[in-house]
Amino acid sequence: MNLRIEEMRNLGPATAKMLADVGVHREGDLRRIGAVDAYHRLKFRFGRQVTIIALYAMEAALRGCDWRSLDPETKEGLRRAAKY
Repeated sequence: MNLRIEEMRNLGPATAKMLADVGVHREGDLRRIGAVDAYHRLKFRFGRQVTIIALYAMEAALRGCDWRSLDPETKEGLRRAAKY
């Protein structure tokens, strides 16, 4: 599927607007660049407004699950990949 960002699980209108501001408009865009790169783009553009939860939410959206269900190892791997 190529959903709009706000139609993806965990990602609402505010996140969709921020992602659009960094060139991520649809699910396909997010899949192409990945959650970590999208997170870096958001951090560069919006700074402290963007928390690690955004990274978890984007990764979980790509997996089709709730961000809170990501296991600790996955979260740690994401933090390492994002250098958080």
